[in-house]
Amino acid sequence: MTRNVLLLSIFAILGYGFWISPDFKTIAAGVAIFLLGMLSLEKGFKSFSGGVLANFLQRTTDATWKSLTFGMVATSLMQSSSLVSVLTISFLSAGLIPLAQGIGIIFGANLGTTTGAWLVAGLGLKVDIAAYALPMLVFGVIMTFQKNSKHFTAAGWALIGMGFLFLGIAYMKDGFEAVSTGLDLSQYAVPGFRGLLIYAAIGIAMTVVMQSSHATLILTITALAAGQVSYENALALGIGSNVGTTFTAILGAISAGVAGRQLALAHLFFNLTTGAIAIVFIGQFVVAVDWLSELVGIAADDYTLKFAVFHTLFNVVGVVLMVPIINPMVTVLQKLLREKVEPVETTRVRYLSKAALEFPDTALEVIAKETVHLANNAFEILAHGLNLHRTDITSSADINAMIAECTDVMAVDVNDKYQRKVKPLYSAIMEYSTRAEQAMDSEQLERLIHLRRASWQIVNTIKAMNELQINIDRFMCAENEYVRREYNTIRLNLALLLRTLFDTDSEESILRIPEQLKTFRAMMEEEDIIANGTLDQLIRKNHITPDMATSLMNDSGFAYDIQSNLIDASEILFANFYSTEKDMALTDAEADTAQAEQREALLAEAGDKDS
Repeated sequence: MTRNVLLLSIFAILGYGFWISPDFKTIAAGVAIFLLGMLSLEKGFKSFSGGVLANFLQRTTDATWKSLTFGMVATSLMQSSSLVSVLTISFLSAGLIPLAQGIGIIFGANLGTTTGAWLVAGLGLKVDIAAYALPMLVFGVIMTFQKNSKHFTAAGWALIGMGFLFLGIAYMKDGFEAVSTGLDLSQYAVPGFRGLLIYAAIGIAMTVVMQSSHATLILTITALAAGQVSYENALALGIGSNVGTTFTAILGAISAGVAGRQLALAHLFFNLTTGAIAIVFIGQFVVAVDWLSELVGIAADDYTLKFAVFHTLFNVVGVVLMVPIINPMVTVLQKLLREKVEPVETTRVRYLSKAALEFPDTALEVIAKETVHLANNAFEILAHGLNLHRTDITSSADINAMIAECTDVMAVDVNDKYQRKVKPLYSAIMEYSTRAEQAMDSEQLERLIHLRRASWQIVNTIKAMNELQINIDRFMCAENEYVRREYNTIRLNLALLLRTLFDTDSEESILRIPEQLKTFRAMMEEEDIIANGTLDQLIRKNHITPDMATSLMNDSGFAYDIQSNLIDASEILFANFYSTEKDMALTDAEADTAQAEQREALLAEAGDKDS
């Protein structure tokens, strides 16, 4: 309801402006074209930068200065700090980067927004950029029709975006110049500290409505160049645009996890603090701007370039003041916003965030991580179904000796645990993947299909264990040594496979997993008691009863299904992580290292080795 009222109010204001001033239409059209350019530019970057950008981000944000540089460069190229903020929130929610590096990227993005001010003040107002815009649009449209090349199409959208940006700036410039001949908006200037607060609030409102600090900056600079706003009030509008841009990050964090909300809060704190510093010390900033402008040869009356200097200066000051307290800020944010303790009844998702849906490759990453979360929950159920604790399996103890001991039955309700700890996650993965597939290309869809299959196979292991557990509890301590031996062999084989998959304490153990899975697959065929004649011999020699033989025949099939599904799911997950590394064009040595790091991180869920 509130949103509808706001939208109607905006329409009413625009309608009134169109009625009283034909030149207002030119300015409004310029803003609209500029925003359309930003949307096109974002579409281009989203289309071809998803996986490459995600991998590049992970490899270049291991230090604060690298995070700052990434945020600044990415924002300068995309001309959208909002896109960088949402992208960072999605990566952070997916666990691809730590909070400290995410905060560094946001700080860098604030520095990157200053390039837009320099672009317009230094070039847009002094050159007929509309002349460059039209060829960009023509070539960009032609490139978007090349459907056989994803990157070519994406580059076309980026070119269209730049063309619209330039065209929008030209329209705003012309509109304000036309207005200045018949209307002097500068008469509404408010001097002093009161004017700073009023115009800062206006800057915040403009940025929230347009969802773009760049659009507010460009509008401010073109109005300043036409003399429609005073220099002091323009500075306040610039401060307000910085604070207002956090609104987009907050919206993006609403549907994200706790880490995403922590980042949005850090973004808000940074912009509010730097804005407050700029307002309180506005006099000192103006003096510093005058000194720097004179130093670099900017004319005393070139207020548009001086505005760009001011915007850069107060953002640099904010970064310099905030960077040393990033780690304490992380500590405070993690205490202030903590992960909720999972309820006993059900297990909630950890990684599936709405923000990640914006970027298909990132969505695939979070689905893969949630599938590992699903596998870890399944591990607990499978271990207990074998009448073992997870610590028994992941320790270095002799599993054969533990299985040989006749312990009390754990009496675990496998179906109940499935309903509480597996089914909710599986349902969430399926629902999320259905939403994610709408923006995916054929290659991404193929990876998604494999991840869905891995989740389905993990679920099937639990269903098979639900059937198998009944007779494990019945025969693992049976007086008949032959049936006891066969059921404990089933337990041993499954426990060894689980140890291989979930005992991932070292890089060496992770790198051995693919070869070990091949060995297990071969052993499955060799130890098939029906195919190798073992069951037939037990029956012929009357070592087991017909009832035992029937149970053993069925349960051997369930055990085979569990092993087969676990191996297939594991191979899919490892293949998914490896396909990401191939996009990076690493050397063999780098690929091995990266592969181990990715697997260790994504299998960290298995590190909770409680019983």
